[in-house]
Amino acid sequence: MQPFVSAPTRSTPEVHFDAASHRHRMKGECYPENAAAFFGPLFTWVKAYLAAKPAGPVVFDLELVYFNSSSSKALLDLFEILERAAASGTNITVNWRYDKDNDIACECGEEFAEDAKALTFTLLAL
Repeated sequence: MQPFVSAPTRSTPEVHFDAASHRHRMKGECYPENAAAFFGPLFTWVKAYLAAKPAGPVVFDLELVYFNSSSSKALLDLFEILERAAASGTNITVNWRYDKDNDIACECGEEFAEDAKALTFTLLAL
């Protein structure tokens, strides 16, 4: 399976999802004008990747400096996709990386973690 790679823009994060290494990264700011258009292909890739039942531990590193409300909803959708796979036996860790001085990013990570019962959800202050 080919990696999913998207270069960062002014309003979208760098995305590098790699099926071979089972390491997936989103880093930067996320406030696309059309969140569905940005996240749709990403969701399609993640669903196909998870449908192949990855053998090793799966890691999602998310370091989003800023994200808007539509991106927050899309992140919830992503976590639901991951949650279903984890509940079916896939070992998935989400590393929520945030600036130690950004209380809002920390709180958002805590809220996401509360809803992600089947995932290993780690909050990492930078």
